[in-house]
Amino acid sequence: MSALMQNDSYAVGQLTPSIVLYEPSFEGWLSAVFYVYANHLQNDMSLKLTAQDCYVPSLIAQATSVATDEDKAERVLVKLNTLLGRSGMRNILWGFLSEKDDIGTTLFRVVKYAIDYPSRQIMQDLGNLDVLELVQTVKSVGREKHRMEAFVRFEHTTDDIYFARVEPDFNVLPLIGEHFRQRYQDQHWAIYDLTRGYGIYYDKSNSTPSRPAKLQTITDLDDAVLRNPASIHSPDEQRYQKFWQGYFTNVNIKERKNPKLHKQYLPQRYWKYLSEKQVLPNAEHLQKRR
Repeated sequence: MSALMQNDSYAVGQLTPSIVLYEPSFEGWLSAVFYVYANHLQNDMSLKLTAQDCYVPSLIAQATSVATDEDKAERVLVKLNTLLGRSGMRNILWGFLSEKDDIGTTLFRVVKYAIDYPSRQIMQDLGNLDVLELVQTVKSVGREKHRMEAFVRFEHTTDDIYFARVEPDFNVLPLIGEHFRQRYQDQHWAIYDLTRGYGIYYDKSNSTPSRPAKLQTITDLDDAVLRNPASIHSPDEQRYQKFWQGYFTNVNIKERKNPKLHKQYLPQRYWKYLSEKQVLPNAEHLQKRR
């Protein structure tokens, strides 16, 4: 420290981290990558790329905000497609959707690695800590995607819409939409992410015999409905839930219960949106009738 104080050649900028803030979207992150290379900042070892909504101001960090530019984002996307291919871009996108702390910086370092070594299969180099971090993150996102596809529970409403609430660890709605779009083309349905405040909606009236309708994004839903969806349950939904809860209880064999294994295959954090978990096992309508 004393040596630093005596040496006048150190500029303040050399001793403080540089932060590039991007708008919280994939295009925003791509625009930030373009900004870094346009301003020759890519070799700054302290450089961080951070989403604006996650940034905590610091007295020592130098932060620069970058606006989203669709043209610049497209140029970066084309370049990355060339370098990484389809599977590599899938890893980049899924990593971004993890919304993990500092994921913007990790993704940038992977991109820089790919640009510095264009002939190398960088996604197979697990000796690189940033690549390893990305690969592990993508596996976690993939597991969450699979669980969401399995554990989503739709509830039929009085508007003839099948509605589901979810709270995934990662932002997987963009990844699971196609799964449900292909399987439920004959009904109106919506899945809403309570954590992130948006959802996806499928309107079957916009479909054709040869092609399902496009998914729509929804953001404005009544808070009362989100807190208490039972208030808009159709009579059929109420009967179905009682039937399903009764079935779930009566097929259960008490002597063969294995709570640890049950929670391994069906993590407890999903239970509050599963209709079969919402009633006490001794509820009157669940009693076995001999």
